[in-house]
Amino acid sequence: MDRIHVIDSHTGGEPTRVVISGGPDLGDGPISGRLALLREHFDGFRAAVVNEPRGSEVLVGALLCEPSDPSCSVGIIFFNNIGYLGMCGHGTIGVVATLAHLGKIGDGQLRIETPVGIIDATWHGKGRASCANVPSYRLAKDIRLDVPGLGVVVGDVAWGGNWFFLTKSNTGPLVLNDVERLTDIAWRIRKILNTSGFPEVDHVEFYGDPQCGGDSRNFVLCPGRAYDRSPCGTGTSAKLACLAADGMLPEGVEWVQESFIGSKFRGSFRWLDQEKGLIAPTITGSAFITSEATLLLDPDDPFRTGIR
Repeated sequence: MDRIHVIDSHTGGEPTRVVISGGPDLGDGPISGRLALLREHFDGFRAAVVNEPRGSEVLVGALLCEPSDPSCSVGIIFFNNIGYLGMCGHGTIGVVATLAHLGKIGDGQLRIETPVGIIDATWHGKGRASCANVPSYRLAKDIRLDVPGLGVVVGDVAWGGNWFFLTKSNTGPLVLNDVERLTDIAWRIRKILNTSGFPEVDHVEFYGDPQCGGDSRNFVLCPGRAYDRSPCGTGTSAKLACLAADGMLPEGVEWVQESFIGSKFRGSFRWLDQEKGLIAPTITGSAFITSEATLLLDPDDPFRTGIR
């Protein structure tokens, strides 16, 4: 019987499951190459960790790896119920909280190697951590989509470690009892967008008026059709890139992003290349450890590698 040691946390309500031991041997190459190896040869491991019956569609997994870059303290491969993520902001904050829980880091900075680049993170103590994310930018502004049953939707395509379509919610406030309708609309938008020249976009983000003292509230539909309970770190990075490109948020000024459930991330940016609209965002949030567990993979279990 295989055993996988994990530590669970939540960041602003969104869960992260960090694999401490029991993962497959992926060698010692760049993290991007190890992700490709995991996808090609060990996808059953991913599904076993995050899919039912051990996980759920909301859960994001994080496999800790030895970094290939000597300047980094750790490498991370992120995955969810349907596949793999280049970067995950809430997950990074959850990983940092987990490393602090294990006594592997103290207050201060550490460098992390991800499949899409190296990021800097800071542990502030008492559950708080910051993630200096990968360079982010807006690729396209005011994309118009004709969505059946909805009409014309206008939004921006931006990169914040994952690809996003960001559009203003014009159908009322973003509230929990509207989750099914918002999920349906976001899914329809994504399908139209993917066939309209943007096949890489797998996150849809609605934004609207704040309800808990922030600057904006969002609803983010993730690739596996689950909504993000946190304000979404990569989505907030993409939002900052759009605000910066439009001159609506100055460099260094804090932006408070509310999630769909009211949790908050605090974000800011510095310019990397103003002419190209390229920014370096930093996201700060809180994560809390919820459990330590050993996942058991029984060879006789027909759902040993999860329900897929």
